[in-house]
Amino acid sequence: MSEIRTLRPGLLVSLHTSLKGNIHYQKVDLEGKHIDTDGRERERWETERVVTDPAEHKAASEVRAKISYLIRSQCAVSAFGLLCPENSADKLADAINEARALADQFNADAALTRVSVNVLFGRIAQDDVEAVKAISEELRSLMEDMQVGLKNLDVKAVRDACNKARSIGGMLSDDAKGRLDVALQAARTSARQIAKAGETVVVEIDRRAIAKIDMARTSFLDIDMELGEVSAPKMTGRSIDLESKYTTEEQQVIDAIDSEV
Repeated sequence: MSEIRTLRPGLLVSLHTSLKGNIHYQKVDLEGKHIDTDGRERERWETERVVTDPAEHKAASEVRAKISYLIRSQCAVSAFGLLCPENSADKLADAINEARALADQFNADAALTRVSVNVLFGRIAQDDVEAVKAISEELRSLMEDMQVGLKNLDVKAVRDACNKARSIGGMLSDDAKGRLDVALQAARTSARQIAKAGETVVVEIDRRAIAKIDMARTSFLDIDMELGEVSAPKMTGRSIDLESKYTTEEQQVIDAIDSEV
């Protein structure tokens, strides 16, 4: 049996940035914890926030935002962390070095505020079963969001789901990414048609687009079914045909859907 080929090898990236100093918080208790006449627990307080040097704090916040952007721009954003394909690891390393240099430069000049950046890595193999399951589940959820958005004629919801899915798609193998691209193209095309029609025009729901998205979503469900229950983070499984973008059955479904329009 051959290895699972749903993912590209890559890194799970944990990014933490922070600002320290220059801000002071003071809490004043206004009403102690007690039980009111309705039996509910109540408590009331007031918090005062004082920034000693507002200009320096603003500059620190801008540096922190730039640091975060440098690193995140090399990664796919997922529900369980930042993901970086292995072929982008060098660009990620350069981004981290640049981010740390920015923090060091700011800290050398600042009097009250300190910017810190910490990055940790975990390696994801292309045959990592738990990673395959987690990413497949998130993609299915995003494709369901696309379908609901189309049914509700909600362009923003469709585009948001597409953007998130496209980002994660950078971690997929060519075969799996091809399946996802079918859903993204169908969803984006329908979203553009809805936006073009305008709010005052009744738009017929694009059933073909919804069907294509559902087929792509089901293909990621089938991947999980192939993997089955496992007790270790790595295993072997039935190989996926990389020569053809779709199976014969899937191509027949596409042809049947296209013929209806």
